[in-house]
Amino acid sequence: MADFTTAGEIAAGVRSGSLTAAAVLEQHLARIDAREGEIHAFNTILAERARERAAAIDDAVAAGRDPGPLAGVPVALKDNMCTRGIATTCSSKILDGWLPPYDGTVVSMLHEAGAIPVGKTNLDEFAMGSSTENSAFGATKNPLDTSRVPGGSSGGSAAAVAAGFAALSFGSDTGGSIRQPAALCGVVGVKPTYGRVSRYGLIAFASSLDQIGPFTHTVADAALALQTVSGHDPHDSTSIPEPLPDYSALLETGVEGLRVGRITDLPAGADDDVQARLEEAFDALRRAGATIVDVDVPAFGYGLTAYYLIAPAEASSNLARYDGVRYGLRVDAPTTDAMYMATRAEGFGAEVKRRILLGTYALSAGYYDAYYGKALKIRRLMAQDFATAYERADVLLTPSSPSVAFPFGSKTADPFAMYLCDTYTIPANLTGDPGMSVPFGTGADDLPVGIQVLAPALGEPRMLQVAAELERAAGGRS
Repeated sequence: MADFTTAGEIAAGVRSGSLTAAAVLEQHLARIDAREGEIHAFNTILAERARERAAAIDDAVAAGRDPGPLAGVPVALKDNMCTRGIATTCSSKILDGWLPPYDGTVVSMLHEAGAIPVGKTNLDEFAMGSSTENSAFGATKNPLDTSRVPGGSSGGSAAAVAAGFAALSFGSDTGGSIRQPAALCGVVGVKPTYGRVSRYGLIAFASSLDQIGPFTHTVADAALALQTVSGHDPHDSTSIPEPLPDYSALLETGVEGLRVGRITDLPAGADDDVQARLEEAFDALRRAGATIVDVDVPAFGYGLTAYYLIAPAEASSNLARYDGVRYGLRVDAPTTDAMYMATRAEGFGAEVKRRILLGTYALSAGYYDAYYGKALKIRRLMAQDFATAYERADVLLTPSSPSVAFPFGSKTADPFAMYLCDTYTIPANLTGDPGMSVPFGTGADDLPVGIQVLAPALGEPRMLQVAAELERAAGGRS
């Protein structure tokens, strides 16, 4: 895998004047020109806007002003984050022609930090999928092997970083949609604690599960990115009003004395090569001075079932707003009801329709208590089980994905096989705890394997500390 310049290195160079934002941008745009036709990471490329932004940053540096902690860093944004005056599609026909009238909070914070958006990235429609094969605009390919998927739903954002199109990208994670594609593309991906990063301006899939987070080349870049976009936002009622720690403070301290949990009742299903890398990760942390402790999380195995009732139920409510009346696609018909049906039938893809139907059924009279209500009870039980596990361990380790990147079409005929890709990532969304994937060796066909580090709520500093040690053990940059 190529050794690209990190976001931290770019920002330091631009702020000091040893690099220009314009030169850095042109280097990344050249990579986009060379490979984007092959990979399709983007729905929209913002080359001219980016050049104007780079020139303004260089002017600020020349005038003695500090553009910010991400000065001149090319950034890619998942196409479900509102960008003022720039098409935001969720990779769906239903939002055809819609231009948001405002920037989401994360987009605004990146602008204030001096970052340069280079494009909006492809995704599974409305973030529903694990392979980026469900986009209305075509699939994204894995830059490491274009015959294979990049993961999903944030596959475009993961691919953009893996291909060197952007030094940093942002995706959304509802059930693993940052961590799973990070693993498949061999990059770092972080899902923060629910409420730590504002969701204002993120187009909702499942509001109690969605969280924005970064893709980066290194753990240090992940800490820098998280520092930049985290914090309380009055526009988001679920935003946590807690002071921010220094996410980079523990990256070089090692793991001496930390307790790393091995989940004894972890669901089976990981391929042998992935399981082997997990055992090697435990061994590496043990050699570095950590203590490996066995913990039980009995409800872990119920996560997939609970998620695929809760998430579709919330989606069926959130997506009801797309009806052809207020914005986006409208298919004309003789009556209002016929227009609703025609618009939604043409505007939504098969996977989105499948989840809307499942969610509506789970919420319907006579079935609410039998399905949705029980799923909420499992969610509460899972939170209790993880809280108990964290009394014995500082962090937990699992695979990020059960397998390395898989070939296109290998799971599309069997939705349940696709859903199993999220087995290990879903629990952190149900509990609201942070989780991240860090590359750790390779598996079948020399493709990357990701190890997931999980921590209790607001435990990002410790999570990043352990991830940095894994990165060092794997021979990467921290």
